[in-house]
Amino acid sequence: MPWQNPMRALFSLLVVGLITSLLLTSLSQADSGIRRIVHPDGRVEFTNVGSAPANTAATTTPSQTIYSYRTPGGTMAFSDQRPAEGIRYDTLRFDCYACKPGSTINWHNTRLFASQYKDEIEREAQRFNVDPALVRAVIHAESAFNPQARSPKGAQGLMQLMPPTAADLGVTNAMDVSQNIYGGVKYLSWMLERFNGDTRLATAAYNAGPGAVQQYGGIPPFAETQAYTERVAILHQRYRQLY
Repeated sequence: MPWQNPMRALFSLLVVGLITSLLLTSLSQADSGIRRIVHPDGRVEFTNVGSAPANTAATTTPSQTIYSYRTPGGTMAFSDQRPAEGIRYDTLRFDCYACKPGSTINWHNTRLFASQYKDEIEREAQRFNVDPALVRAVIHAESAFNPQARSPKGAQGLMQLMPPTAADLGVTNAMDVSQNIYGGVKYLSWMLERFNGDTRLATAAYNAGPGAVQQYGGIPPFAETQAYTERVAILHQRYRQLY
């Protein structure tokens, strides 16, 4: 019937307008969190840096958990879906004390924690051959020396250990100060060994996972990880002056 054509055209315009509005809303919010970018060829990329490339759809996922893991073919994959049983993965998290890019804290003069947990830190730093000043910097960045700290993603204690990581490290109670520092320093020593003693890459890996650092060939382009790495470096230099 003749009336169907104009009605169909009107309906199409309404649909296009709705899609455009939703897309513009997503793009306008892109800087507030991690964006999931779907490329024309079907590839999915997670990022929170810069604008979405042309011909891609971007959505903001400010509180989304992202898993990184190696595929059977050997390539690194990033997904918001937990990998299948038996696949080892890292959880990317951006909710630690020093991770917020918009933090107003002046990291060059904020109060240091000069003596807290001195025995535990020095014992584990010596055990795993890690600079105790770096351990203090990481604890400061992770939890501001709060032994009861818990993140929305499930990280626990002073060094914010994720439960699967804690289990791999032999930590049975991540809220126990001694166990937490033992596990955190042990993991930090693994990252230092993996990245040839480069403290910036090691601390970036502590935050975002070693797979992400390997994938990007350096500090990942996540605003949170870049902020974290820079702030740990500042704190590290300041704590070194105390030793």
